Amino acid sequence: MKWLRDQTLAPIVDKVEAGERLSFEDGLRLFHTRDLNALMRLANLRKERLHGDKVFFVHSMRLEFTNICYVGCTFCAFAAHRNEDRAWDYSPDEVVEQVRRRYLPGITELHMSSGHHPNHKWEYYPAMVRQLREAFPELQVKAFTAAEIEHLSKISKKPTLEVLRELQHAGLSAMPGGGAEIFADRVRKQVAKNKVRADKWLQIHREAHGLGMRTNATMLYGHIETLEERLDHMDRLRELQDETGGFHAFIPLAFQPLGNTLAQNLGKTDFTTGLDDLRNLAVGRIYLDNFPHIKGYWVMIGSELTQVSLDWGVSDIDGTIQEEHIAHAAGATSPMALSEDGMIRMIQHAGRTPVLRDAYYNELQTFPKTGAEAAD
Repeated sequence: MKWLRDQTLAPIVDKVEAGERLSFEDGLRLFHTRDLNALMRLANLRKERLHGDKVFFVHSMRLEFTNICYVGCTFCAFAAHRNEDRAWDYSPDEVVEQVRRRYLPGITELHMSSGHHPNHKWEYYPAMVRQLREAFPELQVKAFTAAEIEHLSKISKKPTLEVLRELQHAGLSAMPGGGAEIFADRVRKQVAKNKVRADKWLQIHREAHGLGMRTNATMLYGHIETLEERLDHMDRLRELQDETGGFHAFIPLAFQPLGNTLAQNLGKTDFTTGLDDLRNLAVGRIYLDNFPHIKGYWVMIGSELTQVSLDWGVSDIDGTIQEEHIAHAAGATSPMALSEDGMIRMIQHAGRTPVLRDAYYNELQTFPKTGAEAAD
């Protein structure tokens, strides 16, 4: 271990090399260490034992069918009231037309998450999924966060399990991981007090997994949470994954500090630092030993840092997206979309092997690893 500068990490190195699980105290040590080289090495070891040098991406489309929302999360710059000029609200027919307008050959995943609309009836939602599947049978519809599922349960007066079952029958393939924010009550009361509670978020994902539906899990960081609260969030996800095995990926989401009341109240205008982003990804990879993938979400941290993150435990960089509005409304400076060729080059230039996947992580195509000659 000549490369180890922080000798307090030695027991953790032994555990990781032996494939053993870390304790909560171990996770906190990783968050607090200044030995970033060791953190990177350990995360990369966990990742390469799972996937070798493969890095996954999906040819996807992102669609927000409405930005009208009554919830009032303080970190959000996306939500609008019905009478605002910037508000939009698509009917199921218009959603189909929006997909048709943006559609490109080879897209396999349609990712939809939107506002909690105060007036749509329950029937709107399964009808939208059904019409999408009829118009685009080849698309896998990944839609509705756990927060949205709870909202649909309220307006339909149906249990969340029944809501999930009916949406799945209509053609829903998988769920995104949004709405998790930070599970700690202290934080949740300040940033998302009207949104689904942590235990209910976990219950909804447990129910989805029970139906055979795979989901993702997110964590919003870089605002008022502590490092202990970040790790508590990961710990609860690890516990549920032990129970169900239904999560595909953990996706840390960097707080975007523009256009929202939380940032204004904190006087915060700075984005998360690159080292904080990388540390979060690495700790996630090492601590969440039962998660298949840690995702570097390029929309939040930029394509350049996402490329660096491939040495920090990241095995998935999301998708081509085709237009993203939620993060960009809060100041994300990344492009609105990336081409498939751009994603392939990003992975190749990092010395990794690009693998095109679908929403279920079926490997559709493996591209050559071009090695050192790919570097600019």
